[in-house]
Amino acid sequence: MGVDTKKLRNRIKSVDSTLHLTTAMGLVASSKIRRAMEAMSKSGEYSKMIENVIQNLADCRECSQSPYIDKKDEEKVCIIVIAGDRGLAGGYNSNVFRLSRQYPQAEFVAIGKRACDIYGGEYSAEYFSFEQASALSKKLCERFTNGEITRLGIISTEYISMMSQEARIDWILPLEKSQEKTDITGIIFEPDQLSVLNTAVPLYVTGRIVAAVRESFASEVAARRCAMDSAGKNAKQMIDDLQLRYNRARQSAITQEITEIVAGSGM
Repeated sequence: MGVDTKKLRNRIKSVDSTLHLTTAMGLVASSKIRRAMEAMSKSGEYSKMIENVIQNLADCRECSQSPYIDKKDEEKVCIIVIAGDRGLAGGYNSNVFRLSRQYPQAEFVAIGKRACDIYGGEYSAEYFSFEQASALSKKLCERFTNGEITRLGIISTEYISMMSQEARIDWILPLEKSQEKTDITGIIFEPDQLSVLNTAVPLYVTGRIVAAVRESFASEVAARRCAMDSAGKNAKQMIDDLQLRYNRARQSAITQEITEIVAGSGM
């Protein structure tokens, strides 16, 4: 019986150490949530603003000759995959990779250490800068205009709430004309609408990348906090169960010793 109580005592210590770890990781995630939400909000506003400008230009008849609108017969897909830098975030990373497996013929550009481990690369999701996004956007736009890729998308995670995040794919190139007629009368473009569109598209792609990365990071932090909260609750419940078993085993051992002493004294 002594062996059983020793194993239970060691098990309790092990689970208690895990509880301290999950609690610490949950606190770290909580401390990052506000900053991540602010960054997501700001980048989202910028992305929507420039997206509206690009859409207005793409709907113009003069811009129909832009290489960013032209759809080629051969499809060469390139997808930016945004995952986390670390694990222990529930299904956050696995949901992203499950979606990316639906495009086996695509070329992948990874952002986030977990994605880089699979597809190669060195971009960090948490510390991904606007300058890095701009350089990546310029490279991808050049490849698009050269015909090396004909379709560009982003797999990221949509932040729905603290309890819910969902992996999604957004196609950003080629540009598509909207179904609604756009009125841009009164706006003067210099030197012309086509030149402005071709110049603004790399900025548009940059904005979409940054917004997706910021939203994905906010989703990762929220998912990790929820996962650590759940793990902490499970660890506490496990400790209570183990403590109960330990107390019973210890009481049983004491009872056994008393019984043996009483039986020996009567002989």
